[in-house]
Amino acid sequence: MTVVIAIDAGTTGVRSTAFDQSGAIVASSYREFPQYFPQPGWVEHDADEIWHFVQETLTEVGATLADAGRAVVAIGITDQRETTVVWDRTTGRPVHRALVWQDRRTAARCDQLRADGHLPMVRAATGLVLDPYFSATKLEWLLTEGGVEAGPHLAFGTIDSWLLWNLTAGSVHATDVSNASRTMLFDIRAMAWSPELCDLFGVPVEMLGEVRPSSGRFGVTADGTVGVGGGIPISGIAGDQQAALFGQACFEPGMTKNTYGTGSFVLMNAGERCPDPVDGLLTTVAWTLPGEALGGPAGSPPVTHYALEGAIFVTGAAVQWLRDGLGIVDEAAEIEPLAASIPDSEGVVLVPAFTGLGSPWWDPYARGTLLGITRGTGRAHLARAVVEAMAFQTRDVVEAMSAASGREVLELRADGGASAMRLLLQLQADQLQVPVSRPTVPETTALGAAYLAGLGEGFWGSTADISANWVLDTRVEPAADPAVVDEAYARWCRAVERARDWATE
Repeated sequence: MTVVIAIDAGTTGVRSTAFDQSGAIVASSYREFPQYFPQPGWVEHDADEIWHFVQETLTEVGATLADAGRAVVAIGITDQRETTVVWDRTTGRPVHRALVWQDRRTAARCDQLRADGHLPMVRAATGLVLDPYFSATKLEWLLTEGGVEAGPHLAFGTIDSWLLWNLTAGSVHATDVSNASRTMLFDIRAMAWSPELCDLFGVPVEMLGEVRPSSGRFGVTADGTVGVGGGIPISGIAGDQQAALFGQACFEPGMTKNTYGTGSFVLMNAGERCPDPVDGLLTTVAWTLPGEALGGPAGSPPVTHYALEGAIFVTGAAVQWLRDGLGIVDEAAEIEPLAASIPDSEGVVLVPAFTGLGSPWWDPYARGTLLGITRGTGRAHLARAVVEAMAFQTRDVVEAMSAASGREVLELRADGGASAMRLLLQLQADQLQVPVSRPTVPETTALGAAYLAGLGEGFWGSTADISANWVLDTRVEPAADPAVVDEAYARWCRAVERARDWATE
C-alpha cells in the first residue's frame, strides 16, 4: 500500500503521478500552464505559476492516495532541464520570468562566443554546443541585460532546483548531475561546476546549487507541504530526457529511446566512459547511481553513465500550432485520424523550425517552412506533414548517432504523448527500418523520476528490478518499401536546406 510520487514539470504543463512497486500508475493529476512570448524567438514561464500548479496536482494526488489508504515513500522530480530560474533567497520569489529552453534571444551572443574561439573549450568540458538552448547564456543575459543584479542573495537553478527549494521551504539548494550537465557551466568529466566557464559567462559560483547524484536523498518535504505533508524524502532528480531513458530501462550501452513531447529527444546509453564530442550531437550525463543499485555490494561507490543525445526542438509543439495557431483541429487527439485519412502528404513537407533547428543541424536561424503546397492541399495534408516531420527529424538524429557511436540502433523505445499515435510509430519504423516499441506505461519520464527516488529509499532494490517492470505494449515493424521511404526522406532533406539560415537575428 505504498507508492512513490513523481513530479514531472514539463514545458507546457505539470503532472504529479503516483506509482506502485510494479511501476503501474495509481493516481495522476495534470495542469497546463501559460507560455509567454514577449518578442519573436523569446519564450518565458512564470516560475511561481509552475510551483502553484505543482501544489495543485500534489493536492489532488494526495487526496486520492489518502482515500485509498496509501502512504508515500518518496518523491522524485523531473523537469524541462535548461529552463533558467533566478530567485531571491530571502524572499523566495523569482526576480524575472524563467527563460525557457526554447528561448533564442542569446543566439547572437553564441555566435560571438564561437567567433572568439570558445567553442572547443565549451565542447570539451560540457559535451554541448554553443547554442541559446542551454542555460549559461540565458543566465548571462539576465545578469547583463535582464535587469537582475548579481549578489549573494540570488540563487540560480533549473526547474528541479526551484521545486526542491520550495518543497523544502528554502532549506535545500541543489540539483542533480543530469540537470547540471545541461547548464553549460558543468564539467562532465570532472563532475563539478567549472570555474573557467563561470568566468566566461560572468556567473558568480555562489549562485549555483550543490550537485548531487541522481538517486539518493536530497531533503524532505517541509511541514505543511500542500498535498503530501512534511517529512517525505525527496530522493530522485533527473532531467526529463535522462529520466525517460531510465524509465525505459535503457541500462545497457547502445539502448536507445525517443520521447515525443513538445520536442523530441533521442538518447542512447553510452556507458560509463564519457564519449568525445561528436558533430551534431550532445554528450550529456545520463545519471549517477549508488553502486549497489547496479548490483554492487553495499557501500559501493557511485557510478555515472553518459548518453549521446539528439535534441529536436519542435514535434508536439507543431500539433499545438495546428490547434491553437491555425485552428486546423480543436483537440490534439484529432491529428492522427486526420493525418491517417490520406495515404501520404502528396509532397507537402513541414519543417517545424519555429525556434530554430537542434540536432544535428544546430541552426538557431532556421525558421518554420512549409513546402509543396498545391491548390489541392487541405487540412489532412498539413496534419500528415506534422506527423511525418516527427519521424524525419528522428531519422536525422539516429543516423548521426549511429555514425558517431559505431553502434547501430537495433530497436527504438518510444514514449511521450505523441507515441500514442500508431501512425507515428509506423512512419518511424519505416524511416529507421528497425522495430519501434512502446511500453505499457507511456509516462516514462515520470516513471524514471519515480524509479530514481524509489531506488534512493530502497523501494526498488536495483536496476534489475526496474528492468523486470518494463512491459511491452506495442511493437511496430517496418512495412513500407525502403525505396519509397528514402524518396520521402530525400524530399525532407531538401526542405531542411531551404529552412536553414533564414532569420537574421
